[in-house]
Amino acid sequence: MSAAPAEVRDILMPAVRRLQEGGVASPALDSRLLLGTALGLDRAVLPHETLAGFDDAAAAMFEAFLNRRLGGEPVSRIRGWREFWTLRLELAPATLDPRPDSETIVAAALAATDPGKPCRMLDLGCGTGALLLACLSERPDATGTGVDIAGEAVEVATRNAGKNGLSARADFVIGDFSDPDVAPGIYDLILCNPPYIPAGEIDGLAVEVACFDPRLALDGGDDGLDCWRGCPAAHCRWSVPRWPGLS
Repeated sequence: MSAAPAEVRDILMPAVRRLQEGGVASPALDSRLLLGTALGLDRAVLPHETLAGFDDAAAAMFEAFLNRRLGGEPVSRIRGWREFWTLRLELAPATLDPRPDSETIVAAALAATDPGKPCRMLDLGCGTGALLLACLSERPDATGTGVDIAGEAVEVATRNAGKNGLSARADFVIGDFSDPDVAPGIYDLILCNPPYIPAGEIDGLAVEVACFDPRLALDGGDDGLDCWRGCPAAHCRWSVPRWPGLS
């Protein structure tokens, strides 16, 4: 038996109020996104007045999503994916949730490359594959390799390449970029957004970061510079002409 149409306003208003009272920064937007996800709507395009299909299962899922959000879990984690650049990227516990400010690295990389020429790219600490895949989506003659120490991250990045039609030009390998045998070859461009937060500061970050991003992707050692110290050596090993950006 199909569910009777429900008033969108009647569903959203209590949810918005709960999130607002719980200190969530964007209660109205988060409520709409989570309701859309509970209903299986790709981009939370909700009708203005009535909503068909809001059955008991959808209501229970929406309630669970709200409780998770009240617990500090980011909307992107709850939904299981994040929009980055022009791509939709799957997330996993082993991957950092790519932030919009990381798109500045993509912009720098694109500014440093010619859209009409072949280019071989290397993404160190690739996570979801966000940086590499975004660049490849804009450079049809480019290819690339992503490296991550977490096997789950490599699996997710590989799936993201497939879902975005980039599998033929992107490959991902498990490894630490301090290992001289990882991703051998010469590259035209290196992308890297390494862990840079001092270890002692991580627990004091916003709960969305401290509790839901993988510590391995955040922890830069005592002063936040452990991974950065390996970058010059990596630069020489891969013999690239330039680094477009580190963030």
